Amino acid sequence: MYPLIRPRRLRASESVRKLVRETIVTPDDFLVPLFVTEGKGVKKEIPSMPNYFNLSLDLLEKEVKELWKMGLSSVLLFAKVEDNLKDNKGTEALNPDGLMQRAIKTVKNACPQMLVMTDVAMDPFSSYGHDGIVADGQILNDESAEVLAEMSVSHAKAGADFVAPSDMMDGRILTIREALEDEGFTNTGIMAYSAKYASAFYGPFRDALDSAPVDIANVPKDKKTYQMDYANRYEAIKETQMDIDEGADIVMVKPGLCYLDIVREIRNEVDIPVAVYQVSGEYAMVKAAAEKGWLDHDAVMLEQLTAIKRAGANIIASYFAKDFIRTLG
Repeated sequence: MYPLIRPRRLRASESVRKLVRETIVTPDDFLVPLFVTEGKGVKKEIPSMPNYFNLSLDLLEKEVKELWKMGLSSVLLFAKVEDNLKDNKGTEALNPDGLMQRAIKTVKNACPQMLVMTDVAMDPFSSYGHDGIVADGQILNDESAEVLAEMSVSHAKAGADFVAPSDMMDGRILTIREALEDEGFTNTGIMAYSAKYASAFYGPFRDALDSAPVDIANVPKDKKTYQMDYANRYEAIKETQMDIDEGADIVMVKPGLCYLDIVREIRNEVDIPVAVYQVSGEYAMVKAAAEKGWLDHDAVMLEQLTAIKRAGANIIASYFAKDFIRTLG
């Protein structure tokens, strides 16, 4: 008679496995990152991110229409800014006719129902590659937060549905929320990068936007004074709760796979949507290993995406979104 309980009965076939499956990834889970650049007819592959591209606005229009047809209905925009437009105060980020502002309008004109989120950070616009103003070897917090608030209002005016501050300056969510309210953008949401770690997995992304910190005297060579120490766990809960108290509508953990314990901790603590960013390094590793024939690309991709959702993510920002759709047949 032993054993009466046999868990393997629920694994006996693919049909029963699907019937009792606890975690299912769907197209609705995805937030698709898109990189935009100046020019026309530009579709430039990012060398460290195979099959991912910097797109000019005319091709961005085509891309969002394709995404919509595929069932992907949310995008996260990033702008690659020309070097001559960069300075220490991120001045170009506030240009109402800047690349980001035009990209927002392009998406909304091409596909009005597409949800548009925008990266709010100074590093693509900074001559130093930092997420804030550099002075005397430090990153200024409050002064940088004011710029981020102005940037957020500019994005809202262009038509963004959500702004996504990715900088990790203290108090910037409240500063942004108040600025949006003052300008009448009460319905513009904030997705806060609440637990963003100082990770080595961001390298390909920085290649894509040319946004790595510069190596010159009297400028911090990394982002460890504002991004979180990856050894810390409880700090992530504190940071997240602070952002919620300041007005965040969605909170994010970044990177993804190495931080699933943090995702679960936060999911257990908060009652608002939790996003996870499966970052460029995670994407690049799978692509490179699959190219070598060392692992099964689709199997590993699906396992990772499922693990992220299983950990508690409501939203997955991932470069694999179109690849995932392809697996659905």
